[in-house]
Amino acid sequence: MPLEHLLIIYFISLMLVILPAPGLMGLFVKAGIPSWKAWIPFYNTWLMQNAVRRPVHWVFWQFIPVVGWFITPGIFIEFVKGFGKFSFGSHTLAALLAPLYFPYLAFAEKPVFTGYEGVKKHKKPSWREWLDAAIFAVVAATLIRTFIFEAYTIPSSSMEKTLLVRDFLFVSKLSYGPRVPNTPLSFPFVHNYLPFGSSRKSYLESIKLPYIRWFSSPVKRNDCVVFNFPAGDTVINLPEYQSKRPYYQVCRELGEGDINKGRQIVLSNPELYPLAIHPVDKTDNYIKRCVAVAGDTLQILNGEVYINGVKQEMPPYAQMEYKVETQQTLDPDFVKNEFDINLFDPTEVNILGANSYVMKLTKKSADKLKQSGLVKNITMLLDTIVNRIQFEEFVWRNGWSIDNYGEIWIPVKGATITLNEKNYYIYERVIRVYEKNDFYMKDGRFYLNGKEVTQYTFKMNYYWMMGDNRHESQDSRFWGFVPEDRIVGKAWMIWFSWNKGPRWKRFFKIVR
Repeated sequence: MPLEHLLIIYFISLMLVILPAPGLMGLFVKAGIPSWKAWIPFYNTWLMQNAVRRPVHWVFWQFIPVVGWFITPGIFIEFVKGFGKFSFGSHTLAALLAPLYFPYLAFAEKPVFTGYEGVKKHKKPSWREWLDAAIFAVVAATLIRTFIFEAYTIPSSSMEKTLLVRDFLFVSKLSYGPRVPNTPLSFPFVHNYLPFGSSRKSYLESIKLPYIRWFSSPVKRNDCVVFNFPAGDTVINLPEYQSKRPYYQVCRELGEGDINKGRQIVLSNPELYPLAIHPVDKTDNYIKRCVAVAGDTLQILNGEVYINGVKQEMPPYAQMEYKVETQQTLDPDFVKNEFDINLFDPTEVNILGANSYVMKLTKKSADKLKQSGLVKNITMLLDTIVNRIQFEEFVWRNGWSIDNYGEIWIPVKGATITLNEKNYYIYERVIRVYEKNDFYMKDGRFYLNGKEVTQYTFKMNYYWMMGDNRHESQDSRFWGFVPEDRIVGKAWMIWFSWNKGPRWKRFFKIVR
């Protein structure tokens, strides 16, 4: 963890115990404690715990990063109990608004300090026991979800057959270092919208934090990664759009390839295209495989991925489309058992005619079919279409397709490039949107934050993500790089899987 991040954490911890000091002075006097001691950070919380005979080791817990922020309000609650304050409202005020509530309590209400004896005599009603337990559970679960691991469901087929629709995963936040939320004021256990089909945002932006990641570790090549969809910062806020039909793609569709023309159509029809702007940590979650890391040069030739000029092995369950001509009509049960091919699943097999099929096959299945003696011919089908509507501008400008792409260099933090018209279109969004600069090209010259420049130095690491279902995945080939600040965590384990019933063989399977 960088020192500046640690200093920010402890500055917040310090403010939590210092800001209530003016009110604590009055309360300390009533508790028989010299008022000046209210201003000594953490010693004041030690004295509070002593005054009501609560465990003083709580004070040391305050020094645990982030966790300590939740311990301090607990100490405040225990202290006000010594003044006979046992209501839920009083405890809420002590926990959330201590700098305002403590002066009111000390100088307006002027309660009598009854200390430990008063607390011991009070019996909490059963409903409060349940409520307090529920609040503790929510806080604990929120901390775990934010900093340790989170449950995630596979919504689409872009990672088949590695990950299947309705696989339920645990995603490790520790693998790349836990990321501090940019928008900490958020409804618990939901992502960007309130539950029950609401289109209302689940978070407030009155407090925004910069990108901070503790104990950061880089993403490794071939990891299965959950990340915030980079092109999901702006979405059309209707169920049929969101990230299913990204805003930028809709703009290209409406403008017939001219994104600026399409954008004007969207902006002039807010009722038809209501927009939602999401901060970094609240864009939709995607899961893909990292095929190239910062500093790599990627190229795709005839469906094969090359990194730094070296051909890469396909992931074991990645699949491509093949045209297969067989010697005879295939038996469905046989091909399912032998080759893991479901002839009756139109997402896997398209029957062209007698003994002729288009199949999505893993490399293992394709090789096994070739060696079986069942096929006359098997050919990988390649996508050569370059569509202005589907791809970011730099893709169609270069005439690339999803199976023939690049070369393209993945930006690395601290590296400097010399700008030219060709790489402008590749890195323009990175420099302007992800790294928050005013950046544009005019008359062949480049302007950064009002100054003419010829070079640019990147501030973050970037990654290149692709789905294992290579022809059914909208990924970096369409919308480009994934910045490090969008990385959520590493897909770790499938804890449950369902398709018309439990898929028992997938339970507790480690994701490879």
